[in-house]
Amino acid sequence: MKKIVLVLFIALVAGNTESHAQFSRYIVRLKDKGTNPYSLSNPSQYLTARSIQRRTRYGISIDSTDLPITPRYIDSIRLAGAVTILNTSKWLNQVAIQTTDAAALIKISSFPFVISTGPIAARQGQGDRPVNKQLDAPNSGITQDPPPSIITADYYSYGQSYGQVHLHNGEFLHNRGFRGQGMQMAVLDAGFYHYLSLPTFDSIRNNNQVLGTWDFVAGNASVDEDHTHGMNCLSTIAANMPGVFMGTAPKASFYLYRTEDVATEYPIEEQNWIAGMERADSLGVDITSTSLGYFNFDNPVFDYTYANMDGNTTISAKGADLAAKKGMLPVLAAGNEGGSAWHYIITPSDADSVMAVGAVSTSGVVGGFSSYGPSSDGQVKPSVAAVGVNAVIASPSTGQPTFGSGTSFACPNMAGLTTCLWQAFPEINNMGIITTMQQAATKANNPDNRVGYGIPDMKKAFVMLVKQLFTQQAPQVANCGVTLQWTVKTDSVISVVVERKLPSDINYTTVNTQNSTGAFAARSFSFTDDLRSFTASGIKYRLKMNIAADTSFYLDSVTVNFTPRPNLGADKNAAICPGNSFDLTTQFTTTGLSSSWTIAGNPVATPTAVTAGGIYQLIAINNSGCADTATVNLSVLSKPSLGNDIAITKCTDSIVNLTTLYTTTGLTAVWTIAGNPVATPSSVTATGLYRLIAANGSGCADTAFVTITNNQQLCTASLVEKIVISPNPVTDKLTVQVVRTVAVKTEIIITNTAGQIVYSLGNQQQAGSQSYSIPMKKMAGGIYFVTVRLNDRKEVVKKIMRQ
Repeated sequence: MKKIVLVLFIALVAGNTESHAQFSRYIVRLKDKGTNPYSLSNPSQYLTARSIQRRTRYGISIDSTDLPITPRYIDSIRLAGAVTILNTSKWLNQVAIQTTDAAALIKISSFPFVISTGPIAARQGQGDRPVNKQLDAPNSGITQDPPPSIITADYYSYGQSYGQVHLHNGEFLHNRGFRGQGMQMAVLDAGFYHYLSLPTFDSIRNNNQVLGTWDFVAGNASVDEDHTHGMNCLSTIAANMPGVFMGTAPKASFYLYRTEDVATEYPIEEQNWIAGMERADSLGVDITSTSLGYFNFDNPVFDYTYANMDGNTTISAKGADLAAKKGMLPVLAAGNEGGSAWHYIITPSDADSVMAVGAVSTSGVVGGFSSYGPSSDGQVKPSVAAVGVNAVIASPSTGQPTFGSGTSFACPNMAGLTTCLWQAFPEINNMGIITTMQQAATKANNPDNRVGYGIPDMKKAFVMLVKQLFTQQAPQVANCGVTLQWTVKTDSVISVVVERKLPSDINYTTVNTQNSTGAFAARSFSFTDDLRSFTASGIKYRLKMNIAADTSFYLDSVTVNFTPRPNLGADKNAAICPGNSFDLTTQFTTTGLSSSWTIAGNPVATPTAVTAGGIYQLIAINNSGCADTATVNLSVLSKPSLGNDIAITKCTDSIVNLTTLYTTTGLTAVWTIAGNPVATPSSVTATGLYRLIAANGSGCADTAFVTITNNQQLCTASLVEKIVISPNPVTDKLTVQVVRTVAVKTEIIITNTAGQIVYSLGNQQQAGSQSYSIPMKKMAGGIYFVTVRLNDRKEVVKKIMRQ
């Protein structure tokens, strides 16, 4: 197999398969994890809190692949003979061992928990094909654009590395404050030569950003004395030399793992790599950068074919997919075989769930050495591309920037920028980040087999994730306004502008700007727009996010179906006569509206029949909560007061003049009997109940009744004149009967003991008998004097008692 990072120039030597004795390293595959002292219910025994938190954050269950290999099995294998345990893979449930003890191998194979034992590497120093592993692709003829003299707006002064950052708009993330802080990356490679002393790495040393190291080849913690290749790759991420060389995620923290043995090429290196990935997972690492890959080995018996590049066959591809399943984001070099007979990507970049990176120049021109896709099962490969043609890397002798080519350097360049993006959006899982990077790339709509989805734009990816996490509630229309509510990630320099467009408008106008304070985080916003003054429906809104002077975009738009404010019309005046009622509900059109009537702030119980005067207010509200008000000023008019009903007893042939019985001056008077009009009310002879309706100019009327009866005794010949006042004492009505043979002017006056007149009545009485009914019920109890005057002459004065 070959390394992605390491372009191998292999001189094939004719040879056949080795004898079993030539191998010294083996993989022991196990059947199960029986009698395991660890349990799924207590993952803190084998996973760090950070690793568990990653699983919790992304809804990843703890499963059997997380359990360590059963210690009893490992002990049995180690004690089987002259056996050294090199490393284990709990994901694949297998153990890498080193031994030349044939008896031990036989014994191990006989264990009931062992599926198989197979060679994975030769004795050290032996191999059929001598290998000259070249770490990187040869520098191409493509030259790098010179860095700008100064970029004053950027947080970092990138120096020589500006081009490989700027190609992706990576400075946008750095300027936003996303430089890798709080993120952990594992770099798996062939060694990190002099990372402890080169000035390129002063910052990560001084700030304790190297969290741990391990050499899976030599079995110790020292990786500083090994190959330069991993150091070169690390420099593209971690360099912090302002104005000279800046990495793509200089504030990230790192685990440095040596898994590659440059001296040989055997599948044991894939096993080492999986062991490194498992350790990274257990520690809670977020992202891994691997500039290694395999397809061709020192012993051709182990060689892969292109058909094996299907994402699920090779040892390392299986490990890569399991790493992704655990929530880590593996970033891998696609390979440097574009100009070789092999031509295609190499494993594990073929894995289904990884980001495979091809190489381009700072001008975006693909390197001829960059491996071709797709994977053999048709996946788009590489996934994306980054600068790997004349990339800026650290010199192994001085730490100063120099140049190198290979997908080996495209991979860490991309891994660093991906780390910064993921730092901004930790709520998005690894696959979501990969998908976004692909969608934000230059060939998102037409991927090819050279650069895959193309060169990602980190600003575009940032915007896409902001939009993805943005949520908006349905607009709430109430109280004649609309409330827009949304949640979006912002910080102290990001603003969200609310724009509105009425149906009559050509353009949108800004109606509100929402600002926030603090770090980049999800925040909820609310804005209520008062629509009382608008008469149109179908109002449009859109939300624009301003991130920087040159970066703004629209989050969403919505049309609000708003019902404009109702128009009840002008206030009204109305009047009623006493005793009548008025229907307020007929005064204004309120169809489809919720209406209520009040007077003096109090609700009107029955607006269809009000009798009291005053100012009545109507409030009518539509389904948008918009209201209009109107008033009805209701007056209660005065009405005539005709006085008491009259009873007249007359001589049979006498005539009664009804018009003289009541004062109707200024009134419209109508007399009826039995519902029929009286033709000549001034001269009636018929007995019966006569009704007078007298109306004033406002239409208010009073009614009085005159009862006429005949009494032959009252005829002039037999009439006895008299005045009768009764009863005495009186409690309710006092009756005064006046009998005269001729018509007389009659006056009745009632005074109290102080001489004050409390009642008076005047009438032009016809000849005969007439009774006058005087209400006394409302008068105070005591002594009163009743005086009857006829033709202005006092006829009688009588003292009565009001009980």
